[in-house]
Amino acid sequence: MYNGYRLNMADNNELNGIVIRCQNGDSTAYDELVDMFGKSLYGYFYRLSGNSEISNDLLSELFMKLVVKIGSYKGGSFKKWVYTIASNIFYDYLRYRYRQKKLLDGKADTIGESALGIDASSDLRDELEHYLAKLDTDTAEILMLRFFGQLSFKELAEVRSEPIGTTLSKVHRGLKKMRKVMEGESN
Repeated sequence: MYNGYRLNMADNNELNGIVIRCQNGDSTAYDELVDMFGKSLYGYFYRLSGNSEISNDLLSELFMKLVVKIGSYKGGSFKKWVYTIASNIFYDYLRYRYRQKKLLDGKADTIGESALGIDASSDLRDELEHYLAKLDTDTAEILMLRFFGQLSFKELAEVRSEPIGTTLSKVHRGLKKMRKVMEGESN
């Protein structure tokens, strides 16, 4: 049985055969991959986003990427390879969402300042975003992924392709930086 979580040795051999068929352009083999991994990958995206529409969109994007990238798979754990691509897709989605939010906030500030004749930055910006904007990009992104994206430390380490200890210390240092920025403005 394929549930995307546990594949026994026979299933692994069959999976390898399916992957080879995909690499050779067999479209029915892609359907088999969707059957094998679709449910668990949807669950992965849903746990990260909390939104079924977004999860479906990300899942569709993942399977379209698989069609293009299947030739680059050179062996090893196919599941790990697929989940690495899934992590990258979700990370890209979060960065896009973050950029869109900053763009909309900037537009809201401009509209607020011109229409109301006031300094809209203090009225319209969320205090947390204000402080995040004062951090370096890497620190802001890791905190956004951890707390807004609600990624576990393990997932965050996988997304960033770094050891979990490194991720833990970067988040810890990022929170310290955030605290200093907040304290600096309150003085």
